[in-house]
Amino acid sequence: MDLAELNEAYQMLGNISMEIYYWWAIAFMFAIHAGFLSLEVGVSRVKNVLASSIKNFMTLAIVFPTFYFFGWWIYNAFTNGLIPRFDEVALAALPWSSSMGPNLSDNMTGVFWGAFALFAATTASILSGSVIERIRLSAFVILASILGSVIWILGASWGWHGEGWMLLELGYHDVGASGVVHLVAGFFAFGVVLNLGPRIGKYLKDGKIAKILPHNLPSTFLGLMLIFVGFFGFLAGCLIFVVGDQWTTIYGTPATLSAFAFNGLMGFAGGIIGAYIGSKGEPFWTISGGLAGFISVAAGIDLYHPALALVIGAIGSFLVAKIGELLEKKGVDDPVGAISVHGFAGAWGVVAVGIFAAGYPNISGPEISFFGQLAGMLISAMLGFIPGFVISFVMKKMNVLRIPAEVEAVGLDISEVPASAFPEGIPVTNDISFFNKKTS
Repeated sequence: MDLAELNEAYQMLGNISMEIYYWWAIAFMFAIHAGFLSLEVGVSRVKNVLASSIKNFMTLAIVFPTFYFFGWWIYNAFTNGLIPRFDEVALAALPWSSSMGPNLSDNMTGVFWGAFALFAATTASILSGSVIERIRLSAFVILASILGSVIWILGASWGWHGEGWMLLELGYHDVGASGVVHLVAGFFAFGVVLNLGPRIGKYLKDGKIAKILPHNLPSTFLGLMLIFVGFFGFLAGCLIFVVGDQWTTIYGTPATLSAFAFNGLMGFAGGIIGAYIGSKGEPFWTISGGLAGFISVAAGIDLYHPALALVIGAIGSFLVAKIGELLEKKGVDDPVGAISVHGFAGAWGVVAVGIFAAGYPNISGPEISFFGQLAGMLISAMLGFIPGFVISFVMKKMNVLRIPAEVEAVGLDISEVPASAFPEGIPVTNDISFFNKKTS
C-alpha cells in the first residue's frame, strides 16, 4: 500500500468513526424522550396517562419531518438575523439537496442533522411537560412544530453557529446549549402556559393552592434518570468530531470530552445538592435539580474548573427550586417544573459564563463578556417567550388551545384515547359529578 492509498484508508476510517460517533449520540438522545415520557406519565393523574404518552410520540413524529423540510435550512440560512442567506451552505441544507439523502460521498450531513433533529425534539418535549392534562393535541402539535423547527433553531443559527451574529457581535458563548435549547424552550412554554391557564382544581376559590400530586412518583424519578443518561448524548452532539485533529465545540474552539465529563458530573451533583437545600428535601425538586445542574453548567462546560461547576450547578438548582415555588404561588401551573428547570436554569447558565469566564477569547468575534452573555440571554428569552405567548393567545381566542372543561374533568384517556391504561381495575380518578353537572 503506497502513501496515497494509506492516506485514503486513514481518511475513510476517520469518516466512519465520525459517523459512528454521531450515530450513537442520536441513540443516547432518544433516552431523553423515553425519560420525558416516563416523567409526564408519572406526573399525570391516572385519567391522563395515555394521552400524555401519545403526546410524546407525536412530538417526535411531527418534529422530525418539519425539521427536515425547513428547520435545518433555517439553521444554515439565518446566521445574520431575519434575512436568509442563499449561499452554497444554505442551499445544501434544502431538502432537495444531494446532501439531504443517501449520498455516499457525504458521511457527515445525515448524522449531524439527526443530532440536531433530536435537539429540536427536546425543545418540544420541554413544552410538552408543562402543558399536560389540559391542552388539545392538535394545538400541541402545531406549537411543537413551530418551537422545534422554527423558533429554537433560529436562536441556534444566531448563537450556536460559527457564523452566527450573536457570536460575531456579542462574543456569545453557549457550548452546551443552556440558552439556545433550554432557555428558549422554557420561555416559549412560559408564554403558552400563561394563556393555557392552570388545571381545574389547582387553585381554590379562596386563592389557596391545591396540590395535584403525581400518581406515580417513582415513574417520574425513572424518567429523570433516563434524561440524565440521554444528556450525555446531548452533550456529545455539542462537540465537533474532527478527523485526525482536536475535538472542537460547535463554534470551532478546542475542547475535550474530559472537560464535558468533569463539569457535567460535577454540575449534576451540585444541582442535586442545591435543589435539596432549596426545596428542603422535596423529592421531585431534588431529583429535578440534577437536570437543572447539568443545564446550569452546559453553556460554559468547556471552560470551567470542576469545583466551579459544582458551585454553579448548586446555585442554579437552588434558584430553580425557589423560582418554581414562586411561579406556582403566582398562578403558573407547570406540573413538571419545565419553566424553571429549563427556562431559568438556562438563563442562569448563560449569565454564569459572563460572570466566571469573562475575558476568555472566542475563535471569532469579541471575547466573552458579562454584557454579551446578558444580552444573549435576554434575546433568547424574548425569542422563546414572545412567539409562545402570541401564538397561544391567538389559539386561545379561536378556542382551539384548551380542551373543554368537561373533558378535562373526566380525563383525556376516557374521552379521546381508544384504550385503557389500567384495564384490570385500577380506578380512574376523575370528577364524575363535575362531568355530570356539565353535561346534564
